[in-house]
Amino acid sequence: METTLLPVPLAPEISLHLADGGVGLFDGTAGAFSSDVPPPFWLFVWAGGQALARHVLDHPEIVRGRTVLDVASGSGVAAIAAARAGASRVTAMDVDPLAVAAAARNAAANQVTVDTRAVDVADLDVPAEVILAGDVFYTRSVADRMTVRLLRAAREGSRILVGDPGRGYFPERLFTRVPEYVVPVPAALEETESVRPGVWEMRATNSPA
Repeated sequence: METTLLPVPLAPEISLHLADGGVGLFDGTAGAFSSDVPPPFWLFVWAGGQALARHVLDHPEIVRGRTVLDVASGSGVAAIAAARAGASRVTAMDVDPLAVAAAARNAAANQVTVDTRAVDVADLDVPAEVILAGDVFYTRSVADRMTVRLLRAAREGSRILVGDPGRGYFPERLFTRVPEYVVPVPAALEETESVRPGVWEMRATNSPA
């Protein structure tokens, strides 16, 4: 699918190679979902990732001089924001190799250095002082596995920041909301013209129960 280098609505300091605004997530698959091939999430800049990027750019002290990991990075918007904000090292990881390639391409377009890895969150072993995760609680199975891994990282000392616009499987009880944003989104993607994602910080002392 063709892409265009476009500014991120909530973080116009960053430009990404994205699908046209009238394109939906499953348009390239005739509206079908296949568990064998991940949907092209990386073609879009999701609201949770935009909120994370804006928060990091506005508060660079969160990542400045620190190692940062962007989990399920997709387009790489949060990773790029961390690099621009002065992180000492940024790694973007995603289970989809095409997303990893997209994040690398977008980092290059923004003239920042971001390491990339194609790895499932369950197999993740990249120590980081700050972990960013945008829009990662979109199905029960993904949310459960993501929660287990993020809790483990929090207990190991990582600071966990999540961007979420109210997805149904977000474990809000484990987090404290920091700010909230209004993000314009393509109607073809979210069936609305704007959503209100929050940036949430995980409480390190929580248990999965």
